[in-house]
Amino acid sequence: MSAQCDVTTRKAAGAELGFFERWLTVWVFLSIAVGIALGQLLPAPVQFLGKLEIAQVNLPVGLLIWLMIIPMLMKIDFSALSQVKQHWRGIGVTLFINWAVKPFSMALLAWLFIRVAFAPYLPAEQIDSYIAGLILLAAAPCTAMVFVWSSLTKGDPLFTLSQVALNDSIMVFAFAPLVGLLLGVASITVPWDTLFLSVVMYIVIPLAIAQFLRHTLHRRGLLEKTLASLHPVGILALLATLVLLFAFQGKAILDQPLIILLLAVPILIQVYFNSMLAYWLNRTVGEVHSVAGPSALIGASNFFELAVAAAISLYGFESGAALATVVGVLIEVPVMLSVVRIVNSSRTWYERGAQS
Repeated sequence: MSAQCDVTTRKAAGAELGFFERWLTVWVFLSIAVGIALGQLLPAPVQFLGKLEIAQVNLPVGLLIWLMIIPMLMKIDFSALSQVKQHWRGIGVTLFINWAVKPFSMALLAWLFIRVAFAPYLPAEQIDSYIAGLILLAAAPCTAMVFVWSSLTKGDPLFTLSQVALNDSIMVFAFAPLVGLLLGVASITVPWDTLFLSVVMYIVIPLAIAQFLRHTLHRRGLLEKTLASLHPVGILALLATLVLLFAFQGKAILDQPLIILLLAVPILIQVYFNSMLAYWLNRTVGEVHSVAGPSALIGASNFFELAVAAAISLYGFESGAALATVVGVLIEVPVMLSVVRIVNSSRTWYERGAQS
């Protein structure tokens, strides 16, 4: 293992929920309240910000998304890819869940709940958009927060690092085709040019910038200090984006507050289904618990920053897609902490089964 990879691995092993992450759900609720209030009290400035676009990319949001994503991608050390073979069974399970199960199970759940069960309670003109937002959320595997969840389950940090690096590499090529396929199957028009532009704007370019900064700072011995100082920037940028989004969504939310609860149902089901499936499959193939824990969490969580950015680019601030991805942000921390508790409390059951 390279010295750089070793430093990142030790850092990941010590990851824990910081002040901003621990209370993320509270901050999201506050952002919703502030955004709705601004939309109602200052509609003209909000509308002005919404019209600052170039090639369908809103400039204020584009800047905020980069501030969200780049600090996270700076944590990823792609030299860890050389370590993938050490836990190939756990890697295989997680890849199977992330790319062959989760997006398709979410598309099914979105159709079942949004288009069928909950359709009478949702605005008809937004049904397709809600489904698109849920698909975007499931098609982007989690990146930075996985290090926190892995640490809380005493997961193998090298496995976590190599899995995240591999997922990010795959996402560059697979995100747009996978989203396009699932939207097409759901009979939703696919804006291919905007979809590919979103991949370039919110995956390829930030990834290139992040890795350039990472290697430059590492050579100067400033990487860990810089990452620590940038830690709150991503969360603050996310919350600022949510304020803008809910400034546009405010009227729809006030008219139908039940929407957020209904959108949460398929997200909750897919998180628990995919995490438990990954956990069980790792036990079946004989992986150790320190791999099965982070595998389950990587298989269940989402890169919600990318999903929010793509939804806004594809469908706009006022779309159901943008709202659906925000619901994923809203429930991320409490739901993933509940998965952590399940994984930790079942350690004895897991180890007993793996040994038999």
